[in-house]
Amino acid sequence: MGLTGWYIHHHGAGHLTRFRAVRPHLPGEVVVFSSLPRPGTLPAGTTWVRLDRDDDGDPAGADPTVGGLLHWAPLGHAGHARRFAAITGALAERRFDRFVVDVSVEVALLVRLLGVATVVVTQPGDRSDTPHRLAYASASRVLAPWPAGVHGLPAQPALVEVGGISRFDGRTREVGATPGTVLVLGGGVTERDLAAAAAATPDARWQLAGSSARTWIEDPWDALQSAEVVVAAAGQNSVADIAAAGARAVVVPQPRPFDEQVATGRILTGRGLAVVRPAWPGPDEWPALLDQARSLRPDWSQWGVTGAARRAAEAIAQVGA
Repeated sequence: MGLTGWYIHHHGAGHLTRFRAVRPHLPGEVVVFSSLPRPGTLPAGTTWVRLDRDDDGDPAGADPTVGGLLHWAPLGHAGHARRFAAITGALAERRFDRFVVDVSVEVALLVRLLGVATVVVTQPGDRSDTPHRLAYASASRVLAPWPAGVHGLPAQPALVEVGGISRFDGRTREVGATPGTVLVLGGGVTERDLAAAAAATPDARWQLAGSSARTWIEDPWDALQSAEVVVAAAGQNSVADIAAAGARAVVVPQPRPFDEQVATGRILTGRGLAVVRPAWPGPDEWPALLDQARSLRPDWSQWGVTGAARRAAEAIAQVGA
């Protein structure tokens, strides 16, 4: 199997969550590179290399996009230099058979320039800009964590669409939905908005599984199963988790670069999988929205969650084998 490198972007928790879902299916040793702190526990055979941050300070005048050629390579930033030096040093010291990049155009190009085959994880939205096209063209494999044909990408030999990758893939549904329960997944929702929505729907019981210490749920599988309606953003992990639970959902895409979540929201609407709204609804909208979501009969099997993490691991292991 050899040695696999894996770059995890530090924005949010989704990239780390995806790694955790795929890693149990990937044999061999894995070295992770990330600006995120090392998690408390790691799978056997996994090493964590903590990288310096390169997004602090004022980038004005640092030409971070190199005139549009790249996404982020600021001039004169010591942290940026040290993170690339750490990756370069590791690849010079040991022979890596493949390197997963989730996500960074610059890391993908660096690793390929150092002679290591890359697996670039792609994201939804419009990725037709020069940096993305360069990263994809240089990759041995482009891994898409959604079902085949969903985002209408041009067919190419390197592209592998594995289905939505969920941490709950393989779990069985043990309880049914409890009438009147609403689960809100993720952060980005203010307590004021949540209180207003709850006040407008007195027959519903709202629960927030958020990112703060007060609302954090380490394993929300039971909450997902028992919720009559799930409210979430259109991030890839959230949608895959909802699909794994077969839940009815109201999805509110959040602003992201390249219209990532907006693109996913359009697909969910087109396939009748969720009720989608462009922004957090006003209090008066919630009674009708919850009724709409309750009336859904979503066929989440089309999201391809079952076996997606295993298929991703297989696609990765084939590179450099």
